[in-house]
Amino acid sequence: MQVDIVTPERRLLSMAATEIQIPGAEGDLTAMDGHAPAMIGLRPGILRAAQGGDVKAFVVTGGFAEVSATSVTVLAEQAIPVEEATPAVMDKLLADATEAAAINPSKDAADKAFADLVAVKAALAGH
Repeated sequence: MQVDIVTPERRLLSMAATEIQIPGAEGDLTAMDGHAPAMIGLRPGILRAAQGGDVKAFVVTGGFAEVSATSVTVLAEQAIPVEEATPAVMDKLLADATEAAAINPSKDAADKAFADLVAVKAALAGH
């Protein structure tokens, strides 16, 4: 299936993949060729696209994924290749999430996004 990952700044990935693991707001999802059409809200997490042994992984902060039987298009608020997600970059994302939580009328959603980013940072530290 065709996988494209796009942010407001640029296209980060365009590749053929056998599967894509999506950190969905309602739960994680793995999409493969022939998947039923779906529109998925993203939560902060690690998105992975795999083709054989080649895996491309990105930290995403939110956005949407449009899944069809033959493709997945991810429109991410922010997406950072995992290898570029240094502790300093993750600290910046956490600071941004803290700032957003301070001004966000939906405090529960902002707190959840912050907690998700803390979990991503911890997962990256283990690699």
